[in-house]
Amino acid sequence: MLNKNGQGTLYFGVKNNGDIIGQEIGSQTLKTVSQTIANNIKPQMIPTITVEFLDEKSIIKVTFSGEDKPYSAYGRYYIRSSGEDREIAPNKLKEMMNTYSSDSMVRIESINQYLTFNQLRGLYLNNGMTLNENTYQHNLNLLCPSGKFNLLADLLSDSNSFSIKIARFSGVDKTSLIKRNEYGYKCLLLAVTQVLDYMEAINDTIVDVTGTTRTETKLFDFPCFREAWLNACLHNKWTRFTPPAVYIYSNRIEIISTGGLPLDYSLDDFYQGKSKPINLELQKIMGQLNYIEQTGHGVPLIVSKYGKEAFDITDNFITVTLPFNNKAIINNTSIKETKNLSNSQKST
Repeated sequence: MLNKNGQGTLYFGVKNNGDIIGQEIGSQTLKTVSQTIANNIKPQMIPTITVEFLDEKSIIKVTFSGEDKPYSAYGRYYIRSSGEDREIAPNKLKEMMNTYSSDSMVRIESINQYLTFNQLRGLYLNNGMTLNENTYQHNLNLLCPSGKFNLLADLLSDSNSFSIKIARFSGVDKTSLIKRNEYGYKCLLLAVTQVLDYMEAINDTIVDVTGTTRTETKLFDFPCFREAWLNACLHNKWTRFTPPAVYIYSNRIEIISTGGLPLDYSLDDFYQGKSKPINLELQKIMGQLNYIEQTGHGVPLIVSKYGKEAFDITDNFITVTLPFNNKAIINNTSIKETKNLSNSQKST
């Protein structure tokens, strides 16, 4: 039932046809039921187990729900079909794992259900589009099947719980923090833009007059940063409730996102720019608002400028490292807060 509907109710003491026959309940019965479920259904979920009385007979009612499909029982995967429990075929299990790993953020209810989307509507207006007040929440997949706002809605709301940070350090490690800029707690896409604006503003031009000609280079390649940052926000495993972050050191920039590569997605696929988004609905919205082009050129661009060593990929994180131009003074305090920075860009 979890694998098919994500929820269900199970009765002990009631026949399949609805006849109530009752359930003998001892001092350890409820504990045994709870432990059996906890020990044998994976991923673990916590059911609600109660005793009810119908027709003067005791029954046990077990209600449950979960979004971590697929679930296994005793090491096997089943699904309810036509009143029977059928073991899921390997190819169907693989398909299910891919499906639910990609859209889980639209199936998880937001903790805050009092959400507004004025900032998001403004972004659509700026791009020449309007959102129908009666249908946009459904059209943008901001609602769970239950009708409540989901995690995607929380991310795009005017006031959310996610903190988007840029942290600057004086050396090559995190020993000495200089400054922390905060761009979160608002519509994710506004925070994304503010980070891009800030990083573009501090990207100093380095002038080299040692040779016969004057050359100008930037502290770092901004198009590469833009692609790395947008990918970090798009492909972040938001269901772990850890937002991406930017760390600025004296000699490099690191962009860190949560979650490794998707299932059935190799390193070769990654470096070739073959797209397999973790968050399909967020990708759709970012595409509509021209944040991304969906061409898959971001990773190949970074590799062409900085090599494959720019990426550090683990099961839980992806870190993109962009070294500063070696002609720059490798003192982080040389990154100037120029007069071109707005008050919001300077804010901490």
